[in-house]
Amino acid sequence: MADPIRPADDGARRLAQSLMAEARFAALGVLAEDGSPLVTRVAFGLDPQGAPVSLVSDLALHTQAMRQRPACSLLVGEPGAKGDPLTHPRLSLVCQAGFLTHGAPGHAELAAHYLRSHPKAKLYIQFADFSFVRFRITAAHLNGGFGKAFHLGPADLHPQG
Repeated sequence: MADPIRPADDGARRLAQSLMAEARFAALGVLAEDGSPLVTRVAFGLDPQGAPVSLVSDLALHTQAMRQRPACSLLVGEPGAKGDPLTHPRLSLVCQAGFLTHGAPGHAELAAHYLRSHPKAKLYIQFADFSFVRFRITAAHLNGGFGKAFHLGPADLHPQG
């Protein structure tokens, strides 16, 4: 039987990039301290280079989990108002989490950029327990709807400029 998962093509790249650019939140999957899976919703944005970021609190279980085990996954793409939710595109990102703590070099610049797309974060972005988490993508899986599944690599997710 032929592999139903296709290699990336230009249409898949554009769709994946669009899903990332439009997302304001994502489902985040991590492994908790005891090894059990944990999924939560987090804010989602892109840094100036187009890489995924989120603003997280050290008090959150998912932040603690990523600090212990940086391997994680993000899901972006929401079902439309009509039709079967499984026919709407979504993108799974396999990532390694890295942190940019409050006050570290580059934090202020990333904060200014992030607030342009997430203005309500101004209420807590300066709290000492909040850090940015940068997600380094190692692989991606695009489901563009039934029969439209693709493997993508990190380079497929950045628009060519």
